This record gives sequence, C-alpha cells and structure tokens, in this order.
Amino acid sequence: MTSSNSQLFDRAQRTIPGGVNSPVRAFRQVGGVPRFIDRAEGAYLIDVEGRRYIDYIGSWGPMIAGHAHPEVIEAVQRAATRSLSFGAPTADEIDMAEAICRLMPAVEMVRLVSSGTEAAMSALRLARGFTGRDAIVKFEGCYHGHADSLLVKAGSGLLTFGNPSSGGVPADLAKHTLVLEFNNIAQIEELFAARGADIACVIVEPIAGNMNFVRGSQAWHQRLRELCTEHGALLIWDEVMTGFRVALGGAQQLYGIRPDLVVMGKVIGGGMPLAAFGGRADVMHVLSPLGAVYQAGTLSGNPVAVAAGMAQLRLIQQPGFYARLSAATQKLMAGLQAAANRHGVTFRTDSEGGMFGFYFADALPANYPDMARADVAVFKRFFHAMLDRGVYLAPSMFEAGFVSAAHDDAIIDATLAAADGAFAELARG
Repeated sequence: MTSSNSQLFDRAQRTIPGGVNSPVRAFRQVGGVPRFIDRAEGAYLIDVEGRRYIDYIGSWGPMIAGHAHPEVIEAVQRAATRSLSFGAPTADEIDMAEAICRLMPAVEMVRLVSSGTEAAMSALRLARGFTGRDAIVKFEGCYHGHADSLLVKAGSGLLTFGNPSSGGVPADLAKHTLVLEFNNIAQIEELFAARGADIACVIVEPIAGNMNFVRGSQAWHQRLRELCTEHGALLIWDEVMTGFRVALGGAQQLYGIRPDLVVMGKVIGGGMPLAAFGGRADVMHVLSPLGAVYQAGTLSGNPVAVAAGMAQLRLIQQPGFYARLSAATQKLMAGLQAAANRHGVTFRTDSEGGMFGFYFADALPANYPDMARADVAVFKRFFHAMLDRGVYLAPSMFEAGFVSAAHDDAIIDATLAAADGAFAELARG
C-alpha cells in the first residue's frame, strides 16, 4: 500500500532531523505536512498520493526547461552508461567551462564544483588569498550557502563585525564578516571609508532570492563596484539563482556591471548537483594547482551532472527562449496582481526573466526589514489556499519563485483561476 504524505513525514522524523534534508522543505513557516514527491513532468509535481501540482519552485531554480525534459534525460542516460564518475578530467568539463566563459560576461576562467555553498565558500577563500585580507562584507537577507563565514547576522553597529546566526559557527570566525543593509549606499560608503584596507571582498546577490525577490538598485550596485575597485577589494556576485535564470548572461548582463568573481549553480546543473565559481583570470590563477589557494572535490565536474547541465544550456540558447519565459512570468504576475485587486487584498509583485516574487505588502521591498514587515499570516493562508487548489508555491514568504519553459498559457491560466479563488478566500476572512 502506498504511504500518505503524513505517514512518510512521521516516518522521516524518526531518522532525519525535522524529517527533511533541507530546512525550508519542512513547512515550518506555513505549517502543515510537507508533500513527498513521487515524480515530476514538465510544469507539474506529483506526490505520493497521486495529487498533481503546478510547480513554481522548480527544485528551487534549476528546472528552467521543465521537469524531466527529454533531451536532458537522454543526455544523463547516455552519460551514465559510461560510468557515474571517473575522478579524472573529461572533455565535457572543458565544453562546459567554455560555454560558461562565453555566456557570462565577467567570467574568464571557471572551476566546477558540486553545490552553491561549495562555490561561494571557495570564492571567499580565493578572494582572501588573492588580497591577503580577512574581512568580508555581506548583506542582510542574502544567503550564500551554509559556510561558517556566511551564517552571520548584523553586529550591534555599522562598524562592528557580525555575530553568528547559527549554532556551531565560532565567534572568532564570524568577527571577520561585516553585515550591512541591502540597497543602502550610505552604509557601504561609510564602511569602506573606515575599513577599506581590511576588506577582502564584498559578496552579494544582485537580485536577492532568499528574502523573496528583491532587486539591488543600479546605483547601489554601481557604487559597490566603484568602492571595491578603489580599495582593492574583490566584488563577488552570487548568481546561483540569477545566473541563466533572469537572462542568458545572468544579472551581470542586465546591470552591465562586471564583478571580479561570480558564483553559479542551479540552472547550470539541469537539476543535478553542479555549481561553479569563476571570474578574472588573474584571480583564478591563484587557485591550486597554479597558486597557493587550495580547493578540491572528488565529484567536481561529475560527468553525469555535466551532461545534464550541457543539455540544458543548449536548450536555453534556442532563439526566443528568454522572450517566451519572460512573457509567461509577466503574465503570471499581472494576473496575480489583478486577482488581488479584484478582491481588495494588499499585494505586490515583481519579476525578471523566469524568477519572480510576490508580497503581501503595499510597496515593493528594497531590503530585509521591508520584507520582514510583509504580512506573514496572510501569506500562510494564501499558500495553503493555493496548495489546496493544486498550485505548489515556496513554503516560505522569504523565497523567490520560478517559472519554466513548460509553463504554457493553459498552465498560467489554471494558476490564475486558482489564485482568484484563493484571494476570494482571503477576502472573506
């Protein structure tokens, strides 16, 4: 007999902390029982009870071509027949490196790894090794993986270093991380004026995806670039989410700004564990075996993951791919806003390419404090109203959403019909 979602969750909690292998999957913010997925196809997830959902998580971003795309599956199957891993170089790794360097404006050299956390951690070590400095700057609400240096919250004042935001992070390590407010030009100028000579790098999501979808302003990003150049710090853009998702050349194509290092993941793996970091050749030359900064990984450039990623990179380079993806996302956002307006629900939306955010607030957020003021209680009700109607959204108010090429007009229309019912339910109180 097939187990239900509730039965599986009860069973999972006996051997897996919280019953999940990544915290947001536990539905802690929204309440209720997580859906255990049996399979996926196109724009749909199917859970173990046979219930089908329109999916706007897309494995948290990678599935830009849709689930189980035939060309990606064929590439994986073909690669798997040659063995799952070699621990030695392959020609396919070069193909992927060349493709990334061709498509990402700021990337001259690249190294493949297995996760976004690993890529960000490695980029930070590289920046410290290249500059000979210890301090790093990050921004409240931006998430760059669970490396110790990055699980840090703001200190007690602008010019104090940060404090650990997770158990197990040594205070002596957290003290090297400064946490500032996203989109605040005055803060970053004051910090560099006081401590510019100490700062190895600034790491930032150009469009944040882990405090929902929050854009960095053009002026703020430009000032970050200027200050890093002036003070000899490296600018690192975390494009794990935005890379190949908001545009073919990532957010750096949209903003026209060249970071020194770029962290990538999600889309480049096609759903398999694959990520990368890259950038200026002179910086990348400091990596082992050329330089003194050590970084390694047994499964880096895994042949099956690379095959999946290359198949997806070919798909997204087809003519008109991003125009269609953007049109679908914009139709979804416009429809959600119209439905909220019809029912008198305070609501705002924003999107770029195949990435979007929506907010139970009266204005678009510019930073984490703005986002934290959105109505989480209404979000919880909306999440479950949509889930009950067969639409799977991120189970947290602080996560961006994703549209794939498989989300056609009929699927968007079905989503908007569900949303109309959900907003009507909210309006009834």
